[in-house]
Amino acid sequence: MSGSSPFKMRLVHLDLKGAPPKVSYLSEVFPLFHALGANGLLLEYEDMFPYEGHLRLLRAKHAYSPPEIKEILHLATLNELEVIPLVQTFGHMEFVLKHEALAHLREVALFPNTLNPHEAESLALVGAMISQVMELHPGARWLHVGCDEVYYLGEGEASRRWLQQEHNTKARLCLSHMKAVACHVLARHPATRPLVWDDMLRAIPEDQLAASGVPQLVEPVLWDYGADLDVHGKALLMEKYRKCGFLRLWAASAFKGATGASQALTPIEHHLRNNVQWLRVAARGPADMLQGIVLTGWQRYDHFSVLCELLPVGIPSLAVCLQSLLHGGFAEDVKARVENFLGISNLETTDFTGEGAGSFPGSDILALVTHVSLHLRSSVDALLERDRYVTGWFGPYHRRRKLIHPVMVQHIQPPALSLLARWSTVVQELEAALRRVFYPDAVEEWLEENVRPSLQRLQALLQDLREAASASPSPQAGRDP
Repeated sequence: MSGSSPFKMRLVHLDLKGAPPKVSYLSEVFPLFHALGANGLLLEYEDMFPYEGHLRLLRAKHAYSPPEIKEILHLATLNELEVIPLVQTFGHMEFVLKHEALAHLREVALFPNTLNPHEAESLALVGAMISQVMELHPGARWLHVGCDEVYYLGEGEASRRWLQQEHNTKARLCLSHMKAVACHVLARHPATRPLVWDDMLRAIPEDQLAASGVPQLVEPVLWDYGADLDVHGKALLMEKYRKCGFLRLWAASAFKGATGASQALTPIEHHLRNNVQWLRVAARGPADMLQGIVLTGWQRYDHFSVLCELLPVGIPSLAVCLQSLLHGGFAEDVKARVENFLGISNLETTDFTGEGAGSFPGSDILALVTHVSLHLRSSVDALLERDRYVTGWFGPYHRRRKLIHPVMVQHIQPPALSLLARWSTVVQELEAALRRVFYPDAVEEWLEENVRPSLQRLQALLQDLREAASASPSPQAGRDP
């Protein structure tokens, strides 16, 4: 199945901190993931994991139940997808540290991003989280412990005092916490290898990394989602990690969720170029060190940001990227294979013209989201900002004072009502499609961010029009009896 791919493991990352799919949808897409060339999943549960006991407060409203987790793992096994769970243990701890009961474990009191590495309770907290996750993932060969983007490290009061001591640095502080977490995992699960994102390691000098003991304990995941990724620079970084003593390395590309925090449609060309660059890195890096690649599919940039592209919207990009990694590029025959897998007659990678196309699970969502994203706001803008009757006879001044020439109601109201009716039908269809795949809160959030503002502008125009029409003088007003 792997063809000529330099990546033995090809993991699809599911970022469940936003718009987590229902298990029923995962049962539909896992066979597609497998068919496209994936052989593993990186499951970033965040608040969708069914934490128990004193950690129960971490659960989202619609968190998966333990039986649902078992069902997800069963479905993964059926489709030959090895599951690697991901538990954040240092940075990106917002879903934990936002809670008042745990806020005292923040590195900086004001910000819930980063865990205070000086508190014994901090390690006990992440240890308890890891234990509960591993309990539902017995036999996992790897556990990803995060450790990326540890913002504000060294800025807390305890850290400032610690850094004043001789030889203490932020790098040493970071490495000591990584080591403590890795040792915790290995002591309790000796057959499970910890993975870490590599960004906090990149700038640490070679000798310091080697002396820390961390390279013997973890496998770094080198991530870069750029379309113009620096191949030579990445090859040098891999060589540096090899010299430090790391035995295995992983790569991480992106198939969605890396081109804008509020991105609604996936720019396939960007992600294709990113993954092809990683193929070039693999060809130049140290032989036999690369364990695999994670195709990340971010759903939020962090716990508090808006949703970016929904999973069904990103599936054509995932198909293009997986097949390119499998076959060494995106030649015409690979494009034809992707089109066949997705049921798309002519896949466009350079623009968003896939409306109504595809027969893969969730293709109806892709078609409707594309239609809404490309045309809803622009059609409302055209009416409100460029229609000669609206701009000439019912602008902000007139709308506020409910002034209108009666004949203008006949010019403005029919097209506005027609536009609202057309979009209401589309949105109704989209909402029904979304509800089949996602939980109600995710559906509500996506519609509120991407649909309702435009519809509300249209409804407000019609309301002002009705009030102005009823306030305008009747044809008989002012005539003598």
